[in-house]
Amino acid sequence: MFYWIFSKSNSDILAGRMATEQFQIIAGGTAKAGAAFDETSALEKQSLLFGRLSALRSVLIALSGGADSAYLAWAANHVLGERAISITALSASFSRHDREQVEKFISFTGIRHEFIETNEFDNPRYVANNADRCYHCKDELFEQMDSLARARGVQASAYGINADDTRDFRPGHRAAHEHRVLAPLLDAQLHKDEIRFLSRRASLTTWDRPASACLSSRVPYGTAVTAELMDKIDRAESVLRSLEFRQFRVRAHGELARIELAEDELARGLDSEMAGKIVAGVKDAGFAIVTLDLEGYRQGSLNSLLKAR
Repeated sequence: MFYWIFSKSNSDILAGRMATEQFQIIAGGTAKAGAAFDETSALEKQSLLFGRLSALRSVLIALSGGADSAYLAWAANHVLGERAISITALSASFSRHDREQVEKFISFTGIRHEFIETNEFDNPRYVANNADRCYHCKDELFEQMDSLARARGVQASAYGINADDTRDFRPGHRAAHEHRVLAPLLDAQLHKDEIRFLSRRASLTTWDRPASACLSSRVPYGTAVTAELMDKIDRAESVLRSLEFRQFRVRAHGELARIELAEDELARGLDSEMAGKIVAGVKDAGFAIVTLDLEGYRQGSLNSLLKAR
């Protein structure tokens, strides 16, 4: 299996041969899913993270509002104070809910933060939604951050890839390499469960936030992504959120909505009364057919279609 992996500690891609815009992992210390950790080790890694951040004069942090980027934004603020600026990109692929979560996090922590607008939907290569879509999105984000850093005299930019993220297909990491974006969590070899532990220890409300991704990730590769489709998916997922489901995705297959629910929530979704509410709400959002995926929620499930080709 092949993955993108980037470490800024030596400014090189830690990789072997290239295949389909990914690199084979050959670097040591790569985590296995669900690997156990101890609190002492996590705290040592946090100290390493703090030390590396302290070596920077100033930094921009790409903040999506997820557990990883939120922890990194907090850590940078903890170490650098006002010299760390968190940046959140707004576009049609960023859900209303995610924006609300970012606003709550900023209000709670008081960190320095700015919203910017990105224009990936103006790029035909992004709209085409091929397997490298994520690359074009991140390229746009990091180009905007590069411009902002030059204008403000900020030394570096960073994003929240962690030591577990090398296990999935993530072409956006190539853009980070090209723009020389720092990867502090990966450099410190912090894994997702450690980040959640450290976030909870820091009293961050994002410590247990479910995994999130841009709305374009709900659309199969090869199907064009548009602002109108993003809005339809966003409204459909708002229905599931209003019904108090926690971990889910609405995958858009033309007029058909394929709903993935977390394994522990699937039975509730299959209840006839609840199913009726889901169908009514998702149809009201604009889908003609509503289905429930019996395999449940899988992060990056559409990537499996790439492996099948």
